[in-house]
Amino acid sequence: MTELGSALITGASSGIGAAYADRLAKRGFDLVLVAHNEQHLKTVADQVVAETGVKVDIITADLTSRTDVRRVEQRLRSDNSIALLVNDAGIGTPKPVLDEDIDFLESVVELNVVTAHRLAVAAAQVFAGRRRGGIINLSSIAVLHPEQVNATYGATKAFILNLSQGLHREAGPKGVKLQVVLPGATRTEFFSRFGMSIDSRFPAEQIMEPADLVDAALAGFDQGELVTIPSLPDMKDWERFVAARLALGPNLSHSKPAARYGLTGAGLLHS
Repeated sequence: MTELGSALITGASSGIGAAYADRLAKRGFDLVLVAHNEQHLKTVADQVVAETGVKVDIITADLTSRTDVRRVEQRLRSDNSIALLVNDAGIGTPKPVLDEDIDFLESVVELNVVTAHRLAVAAAQVFAGRRRGGIINLSSIAVLHPEQVNATYGATKAFILNLSQGLHREAGPKGVKLQVVLPGATRTEFFSRFGMSIDSRFPAEQIMEPADLVDAALAGFDQGELVTIPSLPDMKDWERFVAARLALGPNLSHSKPAARYGLTGAGLLHS
């Protein structure tokens, strides 16, 4: 075991997950790589070992299967060397909800919400007990413009943002470092698995390479950012967004409806 311990990375066979494997290994972490494609996992593992010499274990798992998810959870709970969880595995669809198969949309929820939630909470419970550890959850800028993406996908990523903020409040004081990353358009297999090209969907200046994304995300993690938006030039824009949300707080719960609804007594409208 290295001095830093191990990082468990889901969705590690390609794209952002593979980039995290490369960068964390170069920082000195041993790795536990999780994905459903065993051959791709072995390719990533072999390359990391050849370049860094760290220890790499692979877990072949279908993370839409609750049985497989519990195998990964058991590794999180039983392996004292694991000091960092990168919750990257996720899927989406470029189709609108009205045009997509509802069973597929349910699998999106299963992976992006149910699995991500279980692993993040398991890691938070374990790390809080040890009073050390880190959790990096991958969300999406889709949470900031849900009207422009598949409704189910956007909702799952909003769940990840809220989960991360809530876990930070609970587990942060117990030594657990939380981060949620909101990538924009990234050159991964997201579109190619549907026979589409990302270049046909976004202009070149909006598409980030996975390695650049992960470098920025890890820089944000080092700086203690809870929310990292790798493309955002000025973090004060996000801080103003959060401040506006928090300003709603005093008026979100009152004993009577707001006067703007014009209700009186038993709910009759003014004449």
